Amino acid sequence: MALRPEPTAPFHSVQHALRILEVVAKHSSGVSDIMIARETRLPAHQLADLLLMLRREGYVEQIADGAYVGGISLSLLGSAGPGHGPAVQDKLQRSLIALRDSVGAAVYLSRYVDGEIKITQYADGPRTPKVNEWVDFRSAAHAMALGKCLLTQLDHDSRRDHLSRHKTVRLTSRTTTNERVLFRKLDSQPATVPVLDLQEYAIGTVCAAVPVSAGRSVGCLALSLPLTHAHRLRQAADALNREAAPMLLSLSI
Repeated sequence: MALRPEPTAPFHSVQHALRILEVVAKHSSGVSDIMIARETRLPAHQLADLLLMLRREGYVEQIADGAYVGGISLSLLGSAGPGHGPAVQDKLQRSLIALRDSVGAAVYLSRYVDGEIKITQYADGPRTPKVNEWVDFRSAAHAMALGKCLLTQLDHDSRRDHLSRHKTVRLTSRTTTNERVLFRKLDSQPATVPVLDLQEYAIGTVCAAVPVSAGRSVGCLALSLPLTHAHRLRQAADALNREAAPMLLSLSI
């Protein structure tokens, strides 16, 4: 199933958003969108979309004259300083819950830590159950959307190291077990297109994942749907790609 790429990868969106926040921070009494456009040199439509996202996430606010100032989310994350884990985790969890409700799917935030897959946060519910971990996720990177998404961000040697410890065993009839084929798929995966799992990890489940990496941290944002909702995967994956930028922004500040 081919998905259309988003116009801008989450990483680039975050770079632009951080430039906007730098301008807003420099003009503490407020700055107009015209001045922001002049200083960031962003096209009008892209600036409008990013300002909308920053307002929605609470990073900027508009005051009476329409100028932009820093918002409560920026104050909370910025004032927490180094080691502001709880503030970030709370912000991310609220974002995950909102994303779960908007896409109608369980959503997950995952990182690659010390050579292993780790799901750091997730949001599910009675109508959006999380994937049944019938095989340890740490051993199933080759068969999962989030696992493959993390592997795409590793270099060749790191991938080989991972697969030397976690063999590409067959979990369903759709699982890719040939390492050469798997590496070719990982290498050809466009950065702006969600990685998919179409019943490769578990029969009856489809998933999508997009990179969410800040600095040297390798991470991803993923969702899962029952097979009966597979017709929604394209739309849900596109929404996931759009929402990756706010998640990455929280990790970047």
